[in-house]
Amino acid sequence: MSKVVAISEAASIALHGMILIARSESPVNVLQIAELTGASRHHVAKIMQRLVKNNYLDSFRGPAGGFILKKDPKKITLLEIYQTIEGEIEITPCPLNKQICPFDKCIMNNVTNKMTLQFREHMKNQTLDQFI
Repeated sequence: MSKVVAISEAASIALHGMILIARSESPVNVLQIAELTGASRHHVAKIMQRLVKNNYLDSFRGPAGGFILKKDPKKITLLEIYQTIEGEIEITPCPLNKQICPFDKCIMNNVTNKMTLQFREHMKNQTLDQFI
């Protein structure tokens, strides 16, 4: 079955993991995030380390270790998290990235452009504190 819009597993892990961490009073570890998201602990570890590198999280080793937020959840947007994993969202007039179109009117009626703009705006207006 086809999906018009799909978010990568990595982006999903990052977004859900950050919300789980923001909700918790104590550090959240890789195993907890992996269990709650249904993802591989190795994949979760890789994603969380990227968020540590980008100064969204602090990590602690040991039995009581895990991840905690490094920033105020009111100041972290879902867009920032998404773009940390996926890169900047590119807005293009053509979903096929064609410079020259053989038609006078876009057969997609720029729907993908509109969806991308709407997605970016939605993610930009959502902060972690809204999910606590």
